Amino acid sequence: MTCVTPASPTEHPSGRLVLAATPIGNAEDASAHLRRLLAEADVVAAEDTRRLRALAARLGVEIGGRVLSFHEHNEVERSAEVLAVVAGGGTVVVVTDAGMPAVSDPGFRVVGAAVAAGLPVTAAPGPSAVLTALALSGLPTDRFCFEGFPPRKPGERARAFELLADERRTMVFFEAPHRLDDTLAAMAVAFGAGRPAAVCRELTKTYEEIVRGPLADLVTWASADQVRGEIVVVVGGAVKAVELSTADLVAEVLSRTDSGDRLKDAVAEVAAAAGVPKRDLYAAALAAKAPTKP
Repeated sequence: MTCVTPASPTEHPSGRLVLAATPIGNAEDASAHLRRLLAEADVVAAEDTRRLRALAARLGVEIGGRVLSFHEHNEVERSAEVLAVVAGGGTVVVVTDAGMPAVSDPGFRVVGAAVAAGLPVTAAPGPSAVLTALALSGLPTDRFCFEGFPPRKPGERARAFELLADERRTMVFFEAPHRLDDTLAAMAVAFGAGRPAAVCRELTKTYEEIVRGPLADLVTWASADQVRGEIVVVVGGAVKAVELSTADLVAEVLSRTDSGDRLKDAVAEVAAAAGVPKRDLYAAALAAKAPTKP
């Protein structure tokens, strides 16, 4: 475990780096904390400065400090400038176009640099497309993983999904609308056409839409028309198959025949459910039914 020595009172006495969540669609989701930070921060580091100013206008907030462009292509270089403000006692707020910074968005690198430098880092939590989609999907939420955007190239995407085929947790992905049908088709191949999933589109916006069903149905839906908007895909985790012994399967067959089912029908149903050859199970059931010699 790494121990960080607290800064002395003369070092960045009130400086801090704040990751502030912005609305993912509905401006009314903006917190009072976010509004105050935009008005009072010394620097607001924004993924897109035009979108930041548009958001501030919708919120009726006047940005009080300097606005700094801060995106994936300049985060490494700008981090030093941002942290210099914090070290000097200033407050820097990092915002992205929507949702929580550092989650598939800029912010991760500057947080790591701040931690390494022993500078204070905090958050103004709020809207999250990942958690909103997960909650609305109808899929298990007790354990989940966020996989971000799948690879764009078909071969790399197929291999990535193959590695996730046995993942037991619910999986959350981002995807661009023009790649959605190809991604869902690749998921159906890797995870199985019947794997439950949900496509969450335009969350918290006017045309919000949640489409739930097995992957095969979602492939058909996405292929029928060009889906638009911000997309989050939630996929159910793999269900571990219960391995039954031959004796267990035979016992199930005999229980069904005792209840009046034909042996052939009982064998066919049990074999199909267990994924075992009917002929082998039929032979084992016949042997179990045969009277024992004295």
